[in-house]
Amino acid sequence: MDPSAWVAPTAVVSGDVTIGAGSRVLSGAVLNGDRGPIRIGSDVVIMEQAVLRGRPDHPLSIGDAVLVGPHTHLNGTEVQDEVFIATGVAMFPGSVAGTGSELRVSSVLHVNSVLAPNTVVPIGWIAAGDPAQLFSPDRHDELWAVQEPLDFPGTVYGVPRGTSMREIMRRQSEAYGPR
Repeated sequence: MDPSAWVAPTAVVSGDVTIGAGSRVLSGAVLNGDRGPIRIGSDVVIMEQAVLRGRPDHPLSIGDAVLVGPHTHLNGTEVQDEVFIATGVAMFPGSVAGTGSELRVSSVLHVNSVLAPNTVVPIGWIAAGDPAQLFSPDRHDELWAVQEPLDFPGTVYGVPRGTSMREIMRRQSEAYGPR
Protein backbone atom coordinates (compact mmCIF):
# COMPACT_ATOMS: atom_id res chain seq x y z
CA MET A 1 0.00 0.00 0.00
CA ASP A 2 1.35 3.40 -0.94
CA PRO A 3 2.01 5.50 2.18
CA SER A 4 -0.36 8.22 0.94
CA ALA A 5 -3.27 5.75 0.57
CA TRP A 6 -5.76 5.15 3.38
CA VAL A 7 -7.94 2.18 4.33
CA ALA A 8 -10.79 2.61 6.84
CA PRO A 9 -10.39 0.51 9.99
CA THR A 10 -13.62 -1.38 9.19
CA ALA A 11 -12.61 -2.27 5.62
CA VAL A 12 -11.27 -5.77 4.95
CA VAL A 13 -8.19 -6.16 2.77
CA SER A 14 -6.81 -9.68 2.38
CA GLY A 15 -4.45 -11.53 0.06
CA ASP A 16 -2.59 -10.07 -2.90
CA VAL A 17 -3.77 -6.44 -2.92
CA THR A 18 -1.85 -3.36 -4.07
CA ILE A 19 -3.29 0.11 -3.38
CA GLY A 20 -1.85 3.15 -5.19
CA ALA A 21 -1.03 6.70 -4.14
CA GLY A 22 -3.84 8.84 -2.78
CA SER A 23 -6.42 6.06 -2.98
CA ARG A 24 -9.08 5.58 -0.32
CA VAL A 25 -10.94 2.45 0.81
CA LEU A 26 -13.99 3.44 2.87
CA SER A 27 -15.82 1.68 5.70
CA GLY A 28 -17.05 -1.83 5.15
CA ALA A 29 -15.45 -2.31 1.73
CA VAL A 30 -13.99 -5.77 1.08
CA LEU A 31 -10.93 -6.25 -1.14
CA ASN A 32 -10.38 -10.00 -1.40
CA GLY A 33 -7.14 -10.92 -3.16
CA ASP A 34 -7.00 -14.39 -1.62
CA ARG A 35 -7.67 -16.20 -4.91
CA GLY A 36 -6.20 -13.68 -7.36
CA PRO A 37 -4.49 -10.30 -7.35
CA ILE A 38 -6.14 -6.91 -6.99
CA ARG A 39 -4.31 -3.82 -8.28
CA ILE A 40 -5.71 -0.37 -7.43
CA GLY A 41 -4.25 2.69 -9.17
CA SER A 42 -3.80 6.19 -7.78
CA ASP A 43 -6.56 8.55 -6.62
CA VAL A 44 -9.19 5.80 -6.55
CA VAL A 45 -12.09 5.96 -4.08
CA ILE A 46 -13.70 2.66 -3.13
CA MET A 47 -16.89 3.46 -1.27
CA GLU A 48 -18.77 1.70 1.53
CA GLN A 49 -19.72 -1.97 1.19
CA ALA A 50 -18.09 -2.40 -2.22
CA VAL A 51 -16.82 -5.96 -2.79
CA LEU A 52 -13.76 -6.40 -5.00
CA ARG A 53 -12.49 -9.89 -5.77
CA GLY A 54 -9.46 -11.07 -7.73
CA ARG A 55 -9.67 -14.45 -9.47
CA PRO A 56 -6.99 -16.97 -10.43
CA ASP A 57 -7.55 -16.47 -14.18
CA HIS A 58 -8.81 -12.89 -13.98
CA PRO A 59 -6.93 -10.44 -11.78
CA LEU A 60 -8.89 -7.35 -10.76
CA SER A 61 -7.27 -4.17 -12.04
CA ILE A 62 -8.41 -0.58 -11.46
CA GLY A 63 -6.66 2.31 -13.19
CA ASP A 64 -6.22 5.85 -11.91
CA ALA A 65 -8.91 8.39 -10.94
CA VAL A 66 -11.74 5.87 -10.61
CA LEU A 67 -14.81 6.03 -8.36
CA VAL A 68 -16.15 2.66 -7.17
CA GLY A 69 -19.58 3.38 -5.72
CA PRO A 70 -21.17 1.82 -2.64
CA HIS A 71 -22.60 -1.70 -2.82
CA THR A 72 -20.77 -2.53 -6.05
CA HIS A 73 -19.41 -5.97 -6.96
CA LEU A 74 -16.26 -6.07 -9.06
CA ASN A 75 -15.09 -9.60 -9.77
CA GLY A 76 -12.04 -10.30 -11.94
CA THR A 77 -12.56 -7.23 -14.11
CA GLU A 78 -10.36 -4.54 -15.63
CA VAL A 79 -11.34 -0.93 -15.03
CA GLN A 80 -9.30 1.55 -17.03
CA ASP A 81 -8.59 5.17 -16.03
CA GLU A 82 -11.22 7.79 -15.14
CA VAL A 83 -14.19 5.41 -14.95
CA PHE A 84 -17.29 6.22 -12.89
CA ILE A 85 -18.89 3.15 -11.29
CA ALA A 86 -22.15 4.05 -9.54
CA THR A 87 -24.00 2.41 -6.64
CA GLY A 88 -24.89 -1.25 -7.07
CA VAL A 89 -22.97 -1.93 -10.28
CA ALA A 90 -21.84 -5.51 -11.03
CA MET A 91 -18.82 -6.23 -13.23
CA PHE A 92 -18.02 -9.87 -14.00
CA PRO A 93 -14.80 -11.82 -14.75
CA GLY A 94 -13.03 -11.06 -17.99
CA SER A 95 -14.87 -7.77 -18.50
CA VAL A 96 -13.17 -4.48 -19.35
CA ALA A 97 -14.54 -0.97 -18.74
CA GLY A 98 -12.77 1.40 -21.14
CA THR A 99 -11.25 4.72 -20.15
CA GLY A 100 -13.78 7.43 -19.32
CA SER A 101 -16.77 5.11 -19.31
CA GLU A 102 -19.68 5.39 -16.86
CA LEU A 103 -21.63 2.52 -15.37
CA ARG A 104 -24.68 4.08 -13.80
CA VAL A 105 -26.75 2.84 -10.84
CA SER A 106 -27.39 -0.94 -10.79
CA SER A 107 -25.97 -1.54 -14.27
CA VAL A 108 -24.09 -4.70 -15.25
CA LEU A 109 -20.98 -5.35 -17.35
CA HIS A 110 -21.28 -9.01 -18.22
CA VAL A 111 -18.61 -11.70 -18.23
CA ASN A 112 -15.99 -11.40 -21.02
CA SER A 113 -17.55 -8.15 -22.29
CA VAL A 114 -15.59 -5.09 -23.39
CA LEU A 115 -17.08 -1.63 -22.90
CA ALA A 116 -15.59 0.91 -25.31
CA PRO A 117 -13.98 4.05 -23.86
CA ASN A 118 -16.38 6.88 -23.00
CA THR A 119 -19.47 4.64 -23.12
CA VAL A 120 -22.36 5.24 -20.71
CA VAL A 121 -24.35 2.25 -19.45
CA PRO A 122 -27.74 3.66 -18.36
CA ILE A 123 -29.35 2.98 -14.98
CA GLY A 124 -30.25 -0.70 -14.66
CA TRP A 125 -29.02 -1.66 -18.15
CA ILE A 126 -26.74 -4.55 -19.11
CA ALA A 127 -23.66 -4.32 -21.33
CA ALA A 128 -22.70 -7.61 -22.98
CA GLY A 129 -20.41 -8.73 -25.79
CA ASP A 130 -17.09 -7.75 -27.30
CA PRO A 131 -17.59 -4.98 -28.20
CA ALA A 132 -20.34 -4.55 -25.62
CA GLN A 133 -23.87 -3.86 -26.76
CA LEU A 134 -26.29 -2.12 -24.39
CA PHE A 135 -29.56 -3.76 -23.39
CA SER A 136 -32.45 -2.47 -21.33
CA PRO A 137 -33.76 -5.07 -18.85
CA ASP A 138 -36.89 -5.70 -20.94
CA ARG A 139 -34.83 -7.02 -23.89
CA HIS A 140 -33.93 -10.37 -22.33
CA ASP A 141 -34.21 -12.50 -25.47
CA GLU A 142 -31.91 -10.19 -27.42
CA LEU A 143 -29.51 -10.03 -24.46
CA TRP A 144 -29.46 -13.82 -24.12
CA ALA A 145 -28.46 -14.19 -27.79
CA VAL A 146 -25.32 -12.13 -27.02
CA GLN A 147 -24.82 -13.36 -23.44
CA GLU A 148 -25.01 -17.15 -23.96
CA PRO A 149 -21.78 -17.49 -26.02
CA LEU A 150 -19.87 -15.36 -23.46
CA ASP A 151 -19.74 -18.55 -21.33
CA PHE A 152 -20.63 -17.36 -17.84
CA PRO A 153 -20.52 -20.85 -16.24
CA GLY A 154 -17.17 -21.69 -17.85
CA THR A 155 -15.58 -18.35 -17.00
CA VAL A 156 -16.90 -17.99 -13.46
CA TYR A 157 -17.18 -21.61 -12.30
CA GLY A 158 -14.98 -23.55 -14.74
CA VAL A 159 -17.85 -25.83 -15.81
CA PRO A 160 -19.91 -26.32 -18.96
CA ARG A 161 -23.41 -24.86 -19.19
CA GLY A 162 -25.91 -27.30 -17.75
CA THR A 163 -23.71 -28.42 -14.84
CA SER A 164 -25.88 -28.96 -11.78
CA MET A 165 -25.93 -26.39 -9.00
CA ARG A 166 -24.97 -29.23 -6.63
CA GLU A 167 -21.68 -29.69 -8.52
CA ILE A 168 -21.06 -25.95 -8.90
CA MET A 169 -21.60 -25.30 -5.19
CA ARG A 170 -19.44 -28.29 -4.20
CA ARG A 171 -16.60 -26.74 -6.21
CA GLN A 172 -17.25 -23.26 -4.83
CA SER A 173 -17.27 -24.59 -1.28
CA GLU A 174 -13.89 -26.22 -1.87
CA ALA A 175 -12.45 -23.09 -3.49
CA TYR A 176 -13.50 -20.82 -0.63
CA GLY A 177 -12.72 -23.32 2.12
CA PRO A 178 -9.70 -23.36 4.41
CA ARG A 179 -6.34 -23.63 2.71
